Amino acid sequence: MDLRFHFKPYSFRLLRPLQTSHGILHKRSGWLIRIQDSLGRCGWGEVSPLGLDDFKECFDLFDVLQSKMTRRSLEDFLMQAPSAFAFGIGAALGELDGLFDYPSDWLEAPESAFLLSKGHQALLDVEVFLKHYSQQTNSLTFKWKVGVESVDEELSILDKLLDILPENIRLRLDANGGWNRAIAKNWANHLRHEERLEWFEQPLPVNDLEGLINLATYVPVALDESLLADTSLRESWFGWQVRRPVIDGDPRPLLNDLKRGRSHRMISTAFETGIGRRWVNHLAAIQHNGPTPTAPGLAPGWFPQDKLFSDNPEIVWQAI
Repeated sequence: MDLRFHFKPYSFRLLRPLQTSHGILHKRSGWLIRIQDSLGRCGWGEVSPLGLDDFKECFDLFDVLQSKMTRRSLEDFLMQAPSAFAFGIGAALGELDGLFDYPSDWLEAPESAFLLSKGHQALLDVEVFLKHYSQQTNSLTFKWKVGVESVDEELSILDKLLDILPENIRLRLDANGGWNRAIAKNWANHLRHEERLEWFEQPLPVNDLEGLINLATYVPVALDESLLADTSLRESWFGWQVRRPVIDGDPRPLLNDLKRGRSHRMISTAFETGIGRRWVNHLAAIQHNGPTPTAPGLAPGWFPQDKLFSDNPEIVWQAI
């Protein structure tokens, strides 16, 4: 049976610039995908690459795809495609297969970790949030991107953060692979007895597996970019994994893993539209109901508020 393949480009600006392993992120661009079968049923996906090289590779692939393709050809295509492209096709085919029935089967995400600003602004973020949430929740998780300022300055800010954080707060430190072993060990010595530390996220470069394993004997370590560089680590890494579905590849295997109760997976945003965000929220909800629940990383307060982020794919499609 032939499937009709449609796509539209999109672009939006984040409300605040974000420091990432690809540099400072100001906006996100990509493509929305709609795949329709002969009965008129639709599956929706999104292609949202992060790096410039990945973006160009995905851009070139749209010239290869045809408006009509068989199911087999699309499945074969995603097996060879970059991970962001594979997510878009796999998500659309999964929905077309009835994995979800909008809106009843899509789960809402649990409360997200809060992404702090860099540097001293993180202290102001925490003060505002503690004042706002103090009467509304028993627990919060903060994620702070480090490796941006000097080590001494950030350690000084860390000490101030620890002074004001209540005991029920969890803290994640994300270095985006920017530390070397000596710096990471210094931070680990600083925090190895700190119960509020949830993990160091990608503290060392993606290919320093030996260093990451050694560091994990001192503090909890969560892999992020390493899992994209070497997908075999998704099966072998013994600690936490930060999984960003929209750039992770075909989402159906991750969905199956979480349904089977695979532990120590944290679901995180890659700053996607409402079409991709439905998958992120749904997977985060399944993870939170699993054996190792933890707050997802959904970056609340960093997205614009408009139709591009609706949970109704038709509204997102028409918003462009």
